Amino acid sequence: MQVSRRNLIAGAALATAAVSKLRAAPSALPDRNEFPVVKAEVCLNNARWHPIGLGATRAVQQYLDYKAGGGGTDADYGGGLQNRAKELFAKLINAHPAEVSFVPSTTVGENLVAASLDLPRAGGNVVTDALHFEGSLYQYGELAKQGLELRIARPHTAPEDWRIDLSDLDRLIDRKTKLVAVSLISMVNGFQHDLKALCDLAHSRGARVYADAVQAVGAVPVDVRASGVDFLACSSYKWLMGDMGLGFLYVREDLLDRLPRTQYGFRQLERVQYHVFPYDPPGEAVMDWTPSRSAGGHFEVGTVSNTTAACLTYSLDYILRLGVENIQVYRQPLLHHLQSELPRLGFQAMTPADSTSPIVAFAKRDVGELSARLKSARIDIAVYPHRIRISPSVYNDRADIDKLLEVLS
Repeated sequence: MQVSRRNLIAGAALATAAVSKLRAAPSALPDRNEFPVVKAEVCLNNARWHPIGLGATRAVQQYLDYKAGGGGTDADYGGGLQNRAKELFAKLINAHPAEVSFVPSTTVGENLVAASLDLPRAGGNVVTDALHFEGSLYQYGELAKQGLELRIARPHTAPEDWRIDLSDLDRLIDRKTKLVAVSLISMVNGFQHDLKALCDLAHSRGARVYADAVQAVGAVPVDVRASGVDFLACSSYKWLMGDMGLGFLYVREDLLDRLPRTQYGFRQLERVQYHVFPYDPPGEAVMDWTPSRSAGGHFEVGTVSNTTAACLTYSLDYILRLGVENIQVYRQPLLHHLQSELPRLGFQAMTPADSTSPIVAFAKRDVGELSARLKSARIDIAVYPHRIRISPSVYNDRADIDKLLEVLS
C-alpha cells in the first residue's frame, strides 16, 4: 500500500490550501513554556493523552487547596467550576450550555445515546465504519447479538489513502437506519469525515448521527450548528488538555424532549420539595420534583470530578485564546514533513495526504521492535506491531520531528 509521490504531492497541496485559508498561527506557538514535558522527552503521542499545562495545574491546585481547607458548598466553588467548564466547551463547539451534559467518558456518552434510541429493540439498523473506535465497534457488535442489524463500511486503501468514502456510507444508510455512528477523526489514522455531508445524507433518510469527537475537539474546528450533528461526545484528557474521568455529551436541543431518560439521579432535578420533615409543606407524596430540561438533566446521574473541571476552566480557555484554527495552521507543516519523509524510510502512509487532522499513521511490518529504540531516545509515539501513529501538539516543533526521523532511519 505505497502511496505514489504524485498522490502525496497532490494531497499535500490540498491540505496546504485548506489550512492557508485560515489566519496565520500566532507567534506564541510553539508554546514550550506551558508544558514541562518538553524538558524530559519528545512527546509526539498526544492522541493517547495530552499533558496538562502549568496553568491548568495551578487551577487544580487552587481547587485542592480550597478542598483541603474544608471548602464550602458545591455552589461556592465546585458548581461554579462545572458551569464554567460547560460554557467553555459549548463555546468551543458552537453549542448552547444547556445542550451539554457531563459524562465520565466518550464511550459512556455513546452508550447513553444508544440506550436513549432504544437500540436494538427499536428495530432498524446502525451504520458505522471500520475506522470507528474499537470500543464502539464492540458495543454495536454486542447489540447485534441482541438483534440489531449492524452495517460497517470498510476503508479504501491506496490510492485513496485509507479513507471512508461517503458513497460507501450512502449504500448502507436507508430508511430503516436509526443511527449513523462514526469517529469524526479516527484514532487509527487521523481520517476525518465531512460531518456536514454525512449529516445531510443521514437526515435525508431519517437517521440520526453520532460523532465521537475525542480526537477532534480542540485540535480541529468543530461546529455542531454548521454540521447539524445530533449527538457528539468527547472526553477531556486528549486535545482538551484535561484529565480522565470527565467529558462532555452534546445533544441537539430540539431532540431532548424526544429522548427518554435511561438512568436516573439527583443531578437531573431542577427542584425538590419534601413533605415528611419538620416544617415541610403538606403533601401526599414523600417528595415532589421537577426534572431539568437540559442535556445534563437527561444524562447526568451523580457527582463529577471537580479537579478535572478546575483543570478544564483553564485549558479550554487556553485553547480558545490560542484559537483552534491557529493550532491547526501551526501543526500541519510538521505532519506534512512526516508524510513526505517517512515513505522514503519504507513506511507506508495510512493517512490521507490531504488530511488536516492532528494524527498521521504509517504501516510497516514488525515495527514493534522500535519501542526500545524510541524509549532509549526519550521519544514517545504510539507503536503497534505493524504500524505507528504520531500526533504532535502546540508545544512540538520541527526539531522534535527531525529527532524522530533520525531514530526511525
